[in-house]
Amino acid sequence: MHEGSVPAPPPALARTPGACYPRPTFVVRNPEAMSDQPAPSSPIPNGQPAAPLQLNIQYTKDLSFEVPGAPDIYVTLREQPRVDLSLDVQARPVPGGPNIYEVELQIRADAKAADRPCFIAELSYCGVFTVNVPQEHLEPVLLVECPRLLFPFARNILADITRDGGFPPVMLAPIDFVALWQSRRAQAGSPPVGNA
Repeated sequence: MHEGSVPAPPPALARTPGACYPRPTFVVRNPEAMSDQPAPSSPIPNGQPAAPLQLNIQYTKDLSFEVPGAPDIYVTLREQPRVDLSLDVQARPVPGGPNIYEVELQIRADAKAADRPCFIAELSYCGVFTVNVPQEHLEPVLLVECPRLLFPFARNILADITRDGGFPPVMLAPIDFVALWQSRRAQAGSPPVGNA
């Protein structure tokens, strides 16, 4: 090997064009079982408290794109499709550690032109967050702040999948997650708890 050159990877790790790459494996460990690690709510080693919100990982949980009228729709489409969008946010605790939650953005886009379906796109985009806030702030953090962090990535996935499906990309406008959370609380009969 010459100085400054990079050694070739072992044959088992060599990448070939078009090969599928292995997916990384993520393990969520129980912090209480790891005695040499501080608990998420305890101060980190340099004496500062743990961050109130940490995004551990984000991922596409489910993605579906369907063109019910293909291939005819591509030949007969003469107008911009009308796209009806629905969006929902769900949050749930993740077993295996305190203060760890999965937040899921669910987006559905139904496109029609002249009352004919053009495409249906469904995306479930998630993030696993460590949240260290008082209990009274937990709901707005999970249903407002966490989705704000995930939204730009979900927006790009939806635009890419519709463009790659042969249609103009669906570019979602920014979402007011505070208003979405407040309307959800109003429907459930709970008064909104301030602004997040």
